[in-house]
Amino acid sequence: MRSRGTRTAVAAVAAAAALAVVCGCTVQPPDADGRPRSPVHIEIPDTGSPGGRTTAPGGRTTAPGDAGEGGTPGRATAQVLWSRGDSGRDVRELQARLRQIGWLFDGPTGSYDDLTEQAVKGFQDKRGLPRTGRTDTVTWQRLLGMTHEPGRWELYLMGGQPAGPPDARCLTGRVLCIDKTTRTLRWMVDGRTLSTMAVRFGTEYTPTREGVFRVYWKSRHHVSTLYDSPMPYALFFSGGQAVHYSYDFAERGYAGGSHGCVNVRDEAAVSRLFAQVRVGDRVVVHR
Repeated sequence: MRSRGTRTAVAAVAAAAALAVVCGCTVQPPDADGRPRSPVHIEIPDTGSPGGRTTAPGGRTTAPGDAGEGGTPGRATAQVLWSRGDSGRDVRELQARLRQIGWLFDGPTGSYDDLTEQAVKGFQDKRGLPRTGRTDTVTWQRLLGMTHEPGRWELYLMGGQPAGPPDARCLTGRVLCIDKTTRTLRWMVDGRTLSTMAVRFGTEYTPTREGVFRVYWKSRHHVSTLYDSPMPYALFFSGGQAVHYSYDFAERGYAGGSHGCVNVRDEAAVSRLFAQVRVGDRVVVHR
């Protein structure tokens, strides 16, 4: 005959086993150090799908039940991630994704301007979301599901790529230091960068030459006799190749290309550069 203590222990084990069957839980043995663990262990999977946790660039997260703007704990709310006046790499990605599905045609610029706000409003309205023009977690999750991760040149279609470290040949004297990898031009004097601007280069069939050159001619209102195209603020450094302002680059970004010249999209920047550069200054084109 079982003692009262034995019957109690058996009943407790049976109850735990029944709970495990009903709830899909598992009874856990003691920890390695001998401390007892809870008889019930429940694991909740992280699905990563809509209705689960939403992750935004920069590591900001919200989940249904979190308290968002004006929300209360226990109630699903949408947290505003970016709105007009914000700027940065995350905004640039937002703009690149809006461009992929035809809601934005300018940029990406990295600045949440009126065009970006209108694009977000249109996207929200089309999907029955509150038409605020602010990108909240719900809007962002919808956009993520309809687009792909933007590549480098989708993010910097109109320029703005951060300049890489200057080539060693650019660290002395007066140099136009032109980096094909980051598509940037540094104007440097004695190792100090005075200005940086976005540039684009020749196509596969008319590549921009690489190496060390010197500015041999300046032509403020130049027009190409070969292609009958304007080349304002031209700084010639190798045959017919020059650094100059490009109307096409300003309008189309990296969708186009030159016949070998180094195109600048910022007219004000290249105007200042033209005034400072002298004939004889070095030009280093590198990767």
